[in-house]
Amino acid sequence: MIKLLDQEASADAEKIYDIFQVSYAVEADLLGATDFPPLKRSVVDFMKSNTSFFGFWQGEHLAAVLEIEPQPTAFHICSLVVDPDYFRQGIASKLIDHILDLFEGNPITVETGLANEPAKKLYEFFGFKENGQYDTDHGIRKIKFIHKRG
Repeated sequence: MIKLLDQEASADAEKIYDIFQVSYAVEADLLGATDFPPLKRSVVDFMKSNTSFFGFWQGEHLAAVLEIEPQPTAFHICSLVVDPDYFRQGIASKLIDHILDLFEGNPITVETGLANEPAKKLYEFFGFKENGQYDTDHGIRKIKFIHKRG
């Protein structure tokens, strides 16, 4: 089940923090990153965030989270994390489907590490198109995607 999380509540913020830590540890390893900013976010950072967090619940367990932010010309997926215990079960696809339906007609952008093949394939499967690449201050090559559906 997908539901909007209340990151201002400490219980939800702690759950978001926990899943970000285990999921982004896997991505940092995949990208060969030793200094990975997503792993530096604290529970308080989540509680103070102005973004929206959608959680995918598998029974009582928060299995995945999609973070999205409205921007002047589009909505931006800031993060999409899945608990490694729930990898390859189609959960990320369900969250993307949900967001595409919820914000239908609006452009949606997302970025990921260029070396993150599973994420790139997932976004391309949903019709996201490459919209540029750049290098971060942390030595990670990123790829930007945009999805336009109207």
